[in-house]
Order: sequence, then C-alpha cells, then structure tokens
Amino acid sequence: MKLLTYQTDNGPRVAVLTEAGVEEIVPETGDAIVVIAAGGIPETNGKPRPLSSVKLLAPIAELKRPVIAVGLNYKKHSDEVARKHALRKVGVYPENPVFFCKWSGSHNGPEGEIVHHTITQELDYECELVIVIGKQGINIPKGRAMDHVYGYTIMNEVSARDVQRRHNQWFKGKGLDTFGPLGPWIVTKDEAGDGDNLALQSRVNGQIRQNSNTNDMIFDIATMVSVLSEGFTLYPGDLIATGTPEGVGFAMDPPGLLKVGDVVECEVENIGVLRNHVVAPK
Repeated sequence: MKLLTYQTDNGPRVAVLTEAGVEEIVPETGDAIVVIAAGGIPETNGKPRPLSSVKLLAPIAELKRPVIAVGLNYKKHSDEVARKHALRKVGVYPENPVFFCKWSGSHNGPEGEIVHHTITQELDYECELVIVIGKQGINIPKGRAMDHVYGYTIMNEVSARDVQRRHNQWFKGKGLDTFGPLGPWIVTKDEAGDGDNLALQSRVNGQIRQNSNTNDMIFDIATMVSVLSEGFTLYPGDLIATGTPEGVGFAMDPPGLLKVGDVVECEVENIGVLRNHVVAPK
C-alpha cells in the first residue's frame, strides 16, 4: 500500500494511491500518523482522482518529532569520506550506529524547493531509504524489530558541507530550512520488499550520481531499530533515515555540488522517485 498526503483548500488530506488513482481515507484526516498507528488497510472513499491532479506534501505533513538519521552507514560512502578527508582509515567502519537529528525545521516534501542558502557554498545531496515506525516500543530485541516497522519512504538528506566543518558537527549543516525533503509517499513493508536489499540512485539534472543498494549498509534495518530503541521509546510515525551510499557531490573529483537551477532526483526500488529543485533565496 502507498500512503500519501496531499494539499487541499482545507489543509492536508491523507490518501491511498491505488491503481485507479488517489483515494481519500475515510473518515478523512490530515494526520498520516493516525493511519500508521491504526495499522492494517484503511477504508477509502472509493472515489479515485488522478495523481497528477493533486499537490503532494511530505507523507507525514507535520512531524511530531525530528527525523533520526544514521551517519556513515554505507561501506563505500564511509570509504569515500575517508579518502577525501583522511579522518579515518578506508575499510574501518563504525562499531555502533551513529545517530543524529534531522531538525524538524528542515521538513520539506516532493517537488518542494531546496533553498541554496547564502551561508553555504557547498550544497550537497544524499539519497536515503527511510524507515517508518508503525508500533510503539522500547528496548526492542533485534529479532522483533521488524514487527515495529510500518514501511519506508525516501529522503534527500541535503547537507551544507562547509557549514558542517565550520561547526564541527552535523546538526546545523543538515538542518537548514528546506533541507529535509521526504516522499513521495510511504510504502508498507509488505509491498516494498526486503529493505536490506533495495537499489537506490540519485540523479542531478538526469546525470546519475549515486547508484548502489541498501545491501551495502553497515547496520541493517533490524539492528538500527533495535539499537535506537535502547532506552529510547519509538512511536508510530517516527522516521529513521538510514544513511547514504557513495557518490555524494563533495567526494567527486572535481566536486559535483549543487547549484541554483539543479533538479535532484532520489529513487529507491519499489518506493518511487523524490524530485526537488534547487532555488535561490527569496
């Protein structure tokens, strides 16, 4: 099932994308978390409308909590960072998942504009599979972790590399306004398939930049969910961005950083395509 949220004159509306089109949830709601927490297949109004006729919002229009992100979770990406900055050895990977928050103020959606803020000269993209939590839990054993996963979506985990270096941490450089596009919808795990074996790709103006598979992740989905839940309650609607593969702009030679006018597409197998434009500040 594909769960989406779109804009109406009366605010966000949650719907299901079927072969016939976009069908609103009954009773109507603008809060996808309510549908996620209920589980199962929601009732719809049976009145499909063309996908092209609606303006998609982020699948969860208003986040209750920041997105939790995992850094350096792909072997080849960790290696390209090591070669670029010599901060670690190639082939040496984190022993535990590296978690940080993607600030809620960066929230953005499909076709949303990514602002190239004047604070950065090194704007970069990161295509990521995102876990959507469907069931509350704390101290979840790895063997039961997938019971708490509702499905998946996609994030472009936009990053200002120079701001990251300037502040010696990731929070601000990855948390600027518009830097967290999500979408285009949430796909339930039964339809998405094995989250630990999905192809993913990013493209800038049609040029392939990242071309990998989640099987290169250092920590698999069950491990990330289990470790994050240690002393940390997970709730329906929580989002975990699982890291990005090799091919990011700053690691290219010469660097392939984003500029105003660029179109960035992040695609994950069985999920869809998240597309955003880079624009100048207004």
